[in-house]
Amino acid sequence: MRRPGAFASLARLQATAYQLFRGRCGAKGDSMAVLIRIADFHDDMIAWRRHLHANPELGFEETATSAFVCERLSEFGVDEVHEGIAKTGVVAVIRGRDGGRRVGLRCDMDALPLTEQTGLDYSSKVTGRMHACGHDGHVAMLLGAARSLAETRAFKGEVVLIFQPAEENLGGGQVMVREGLFERFPVDAVFGLHNWPGAAVGSFAICTGPIMAATDSFVVGVRGQGGHAALPHTTSDPLLAAAATVQALQAVVARSVPPREAAVVSVTRISGGDAYNVIPDAVELWGTVRTYTPEMRKLCRDRLEAICNGVAETHGCTAMVDYRRGYPPTVNSDVETDFAASVAADIVGESRVNRNATPSMGGEDFAYLLEQRPGAYILMGNGPGDGGRVLHSPFYDFNDEALPIGASYWVRLAERFLAS
Repeated sequence: MRRPGAFASLARLQATAYQLFRGRCGAKGDSMAVLIRIADFHDDMIAWRRHLHANPELGFEETATSAFVCERLSEFGVDEVHEGIAKTGVVAVIRGRDGGRRVGLRCDMDALPLTEQTGLDYSSKVTGRMHACGHDGHVAMLLGAARSLAETRAFKGEVVLIFQPAEENLGGGQVMVREGLFERFPVDAVFGLHNWPGAAVGSFAICTGPIMAATDSFVVGVRGQGGHAALPHTTSDPLLAAAATVQALQAVVARSVPPREAAVVSVTRISGGDAYNVIPDAVELWGTVRTYTPEMRKLCRDRLEAICNGVAETHGCTAMVDYRRGYPPTVNSDVETDFAASVAADIVGESRVNRNATPSMGGEDFAYLLEQRPGAYILMGNGPGDGGRVLHSPFYDFNDEALPIGASYWVRLAERFLAS
């Protein structure tokens, strides 16, 4: 439903919609442009965020979260609300003036299987469930942007708001794409955002090309011939082969990956054996491989398989490698990256935008959306990460002072993208 007077001129809105918002959104003496209307309902966003924080849900189980999102969107008067995409995903559409392009803005909604240890008044009510990655803040910021955009509609075309489930390891973004996200809601570009502890509130970081890595994993079964630990010469010891394999796998990056490329191969688990005096028949290794390009992804897989098989054979054992491809790398397109950085500079100033950020070896299923449409994924400062307040920590909490900055970034991005 469109409200009377919704199509005030963009020039007048740009002249009146921003204010210098000091102190709460940055270090002492800092200033940045935050939408006045969004600053006015900062407390509402805090309330939304803390409600979501207290009621976390895991991937594809975000039924109460989705219902909360739909209730708020309906209150704001958005034009369309679509539920049940990728089980618990929500997509909303806000229309501006006739004509124009379409832009997608995406946030993630799921929590992690952690037990919160913050002791906050609004801490998780569910044992073993926690918003330890800030997705509660992501939802609150996109809801704040939806409220502002639905009120002003100072743009042509359409804004498509994507509330995505199951980012944490379950690939909710891939499921949304497979279920026809962009066929049902075609957009010209799509943008994502993630909070980043350790970077100052009121700062952004982005880069062209890969900003997050591919997240592959592996399980290696090493099988030998067990026996009495006092008679090792009668065995083919899979523990010895497994230990040698862990050492040898470090050569993948050290000796196979070109020095100017980046990759990680980490063994994270060794399991095997049940007694101190028995050499087992089999040992299992788990681990992860992180890369930024298809070429490095293939090289690391090939070298890992060759090393595992070769080391096992050297020790009179055999290896079975189960290599599992995870999320692809999150790759920002050039034009959209420059545009996102310029929007961030509108909000916090050019000096607070790092346009050449070091890519992370973390993974992100926004990658699946960027495989289908041009776009960019940006990192937003969330304040100090000390005291264990880092992503995926039981002591983590999203910084509420960042909420109006993120919401203003979304609004400004949509208005500028759809201005022409």
